Amino acid sequence: MRGVKKTRQGIVVSSKMNKTIVVQVDVQKAHPQFGKIITVSNKFHAHDEKNAAQPGDEVLIMETRRLSKTKTWRLMEIVKKSAKALETKVENSLENIDKI
Repeated sequence: MRGVKKTRQGIVVSSKMNKTIVVQVDVQKAHPQFGKIITVSNKFHAHDEKNAAQPGDEVLIMETRRLSKTKTWRLMEIVKKSAKALETKVENSLENIDKI
């Protein structure tokens, strides 16, 4: 039986590569010696088959088999689209309506 795969929720930092996104995951932890809460950030390369995610989107990624040298995660779903991406989509729709 296969083990449970890890999932992480983070924000897309870059989508410049084809079918690949870079997701930054922030985790808050207590410092081991002093107890102060600190934020630790990790960046993961994730496979995005449809190139759907844009920078600023909040996404859910899941661990998977190794797909390339750096990619071991894949995009599960886009939890929340960024405001900038939604504005661009609306502007494109309005331009298409004007052309008709």
